[in-house]
Amino acid sequence: MKNITDVSPWAPLHDRLRFAASFVESRDMKRKRVLDIGCGYGWFEVHAKKMGARSIIGTELSEGDLVTAKRSIHDRNIRFRVGSAISLPFDDRSFDTVVSWEVLEHIPKGTELTMFLEISRVLKKGGICYISTPHRAFVSTLLDPAFWLIGHRHYPIRSVILYAQKAGMKVDRIQCAGAWWETLWILNLYISKWIFRRPPFFAKYFERQLDAEYEKESGFTNIYCRMRKI
Repeated sequence: MKNITDVSPWAPLHDRLRFAASFVESRDMKRKRVLDIGCGYGWFEVHAKKMGARSIIGTELSEGDLVTAKRSIHDRNIRFRVGSAISLPFDDRSFDTVVSWEVLEHIPKGTELTMFLEISRVLKKGGICYISTPHRAFVSTLLDPAFWLIGHRHYPIRSVILYAQKAGMKVDRIQCAGAWWETLWILNLYISKWIFRRPPFFAKYFERQLDAEYEKESGFTNIYCRMRKI
């Protein structure tokens, strides 16, 4: 997950990050070897460490993408390295748990199954994978500036389940979260950053509304999924 608002990995979690963290079960972190594909600025590494992970490796496509994480996190059990989601630089059955937050929609179109196959390959048998990705809901897709500008992808739930099945994994929990405030926040983020070149408007107000929205049991903007390697 990219750090487009220049946040520290040690900052308190809010909105979709806090939801993602709460979606992860403690048993999938405690004393586990964890891989974070598309780790961004390292927020999940900090969280996984607090949950008792034995070791965590975060990957990004380039060294430049890892600058904040490497500068901010100094722990012998947390490492960062360059690696692609569709060609992971790790041996088979290397990890107990893999997470990948909002990465699927950014890999080359048509390589989604390859990413799932790579995750399955590096997971131990019975290992757990968590992913999140934008949901193909009419309103949130229509109002996503990146959808119109760069073809930012949104997925139906059935596609995520199908990718998992084809990669030898079984989905045991999947849900959507985030709704109207998340949709408005994305608009705010793009307008403030790319048009006005400034931090998001009314950031603290949005933060409160988003936190409340993500505490609800249902939504439509983002898919969160837990799957197990069979």
